[in-house]
Amino acid sequence: MSSPTQLPAWKALAQHQQEMSNTKMTDLFANDQNRAESFKASAAGWSLDYSKNRATNDTMNLLLQLVEQAGMSDAIQGMFNGDHINNTEDRSVLHVALRASKAQDSLMVDGVNVLDEVRSTISQMETFVEQLHSGAWKGYTNKNITDVVSIGIGGSYLGPKVVTEALTPYKQNAIKVHFVANIDGSDITEKLKLLNAETTVFIVSSKSFGTLETLYNANAARAWCIEQGVPDADIKKHFAAVSSNVEKAVAFGMAEENIFPMWDWVGGRYSLWSAIGLPIAVAVGMDNFYELLDGAHAMDEHFRTAPFNENLPVIMGALGVWYSNFHNAQSHALIPYDHYLRAMPAHIQQLDMESNGKTNLLDGSGVETDTGPIIWGGAGTNGQHAYHQLLHQGTRLVPVDFIAPLKTHNPVADHHAQLFANCVSQAQALMVGKSLEQAKEELRSAGANETDVEAIAPHKVIQGNRPSNTLLTEQLTPFTTGSLIALYEHRTFVQGTIWGINSFDQWGVELGKVLGTDIYHRLVSDTDNRSLDASTQALISAFKNAQA
Repeated sequence: MSSPTQLPAWKALAQHQQEMSNTKMTDLFANDQNRAESFKASAAGWSLDYSKNRATNDTMNLLLQLVEQAGMSDAIQGMFNGDHINNTEDRSVLHVALRASKAQDSLMVDGVNVLDEVRSTISQMETFVEQLHSGAWKGYTNKNITDVVSIGIGGSYLGPKVVTEALTPYKQNAIKVHFVANIDGSDITEKLKLLNAETTVFIVSSKSFGTLETLYNANAARAWCIEQGVPDADIKKHFAAVSSNVEKAVAFGMAEENIFPMWDWVGGRYSLWSAIGLPIAVAVGMDNFYELLDGAHAMDEHFRTAPFNENLPVIMGALGVWYSNFHNAQSHALIPYDHYLRAMPAHIQQLDMESNGKTNLLDGSGVETDTGPIIWGGAGTNGQHAYHQLLHQGTRLVPVDFIAPLKTHNPVADHHAQLFANCVSQAQALMVGKSLEQAKEELRSAGANETDVEAIAPHKVIQGNRPSNTLLTEQLTPFTTGSLIALYEHRTFVQGTIWGINSFDQWGVELGKVLGTDIYHRLVSDTDNRSLDASTQALISAFKNAQA
């Protein structure tokens, strides 16, 4: 694909942005009484209000033309058909197959019905979870399992952890689930302090069974089990694996029936719907895990079939391009007004930035546009006492997604009304701002003299006209959690398709790994480091001196 800058709609949007440069959202509302209803779309348990954007009907029409001209229809069809849309690795991209409807009986890829493999794995997961919850799975002293520790990193860690946290109200009481990812020894050390080897099972998630951080932590866990008295022959009672390298997992001490497959056609950051999601299933039970899959499938079907002007991932993706490429927005904030979703921005950060942080088009030529923005955020209302200052009065334009359930799982006095009021008011404040005259009148009303009014008022001015989306759901459930994450998966794909990049490889991760291996060997040996740059030499010396 050539650069999107050559598309007619892109050129029209560049001109349109100039025409929109002085347009205020407050005027758009004043001139259109139906704007709130017109700029609204719903699917899979979520309602999107995108009326607080610097966008008119003309803007949206041009953005949807851009979507069409970028080949979105073919791209969506290609993904759902199992085409090798990951062109640099010659792979299909089939996280949607992991949550396919039970009514779908086949999806053939390279001569293999991948749905047979998916359903066989789901059945294996059911057995595993049932054994743990029923007490059929015993530790080496014949005690029931009380704790499961997931050891992984990247997509094998963050997605399952975030979803498990999001579904806290649905957790089963029998088993606690913990997560270890960081190779920093403090991570696993602190987790092991909470555990009893007799009643703990570790799930090691690594496609190759060779991911550095995961393997180190798995070996540390195994050594701890042996230290705590687990006989070597009984290690299999305390370990399971999600890996395509069965031989290595068996050599580690796993029972073959407790090794779950991974597939090349699922990227790590899209894998929580697979056996990588075992910690979720253990935490909330298989019924709720199926609900999670159903929610994601509902969003898949919406994305696949809905007209683009009603399609949530398309609308959100197109608006993201509008701000990144035509308004020079360098970042995008996600602010969930729900305690259980507090870590979700970190998962979407990985999903989006690992997918769309690219500098080459599909044909290998360099991009002519900015691609993935910096994704960041955190829980409301906490952020209001931190980074919201920058959102309101900073010099950078930061589009925001506000995410909130209408009902809480934990009604406490009037807390949820106050929480939701803050969510709505922040979106409103970003849009309306505060003028100089309003700031002056505010000070006068508070009794300030005119000297202070003139001196202080400019500091209280808030520019406003800053865009946001608001996503609402009735309540956070396994279904709506699944559909929300699938929405952002597809939004990421929409933006990558518009930019003409491959959203499903991650070659940028590899160089640091290779260099890290080299540096490690230098740290633990007497290798001559004079071939390295002076800074790297000094850092290696500092480490070696500290160990000595």
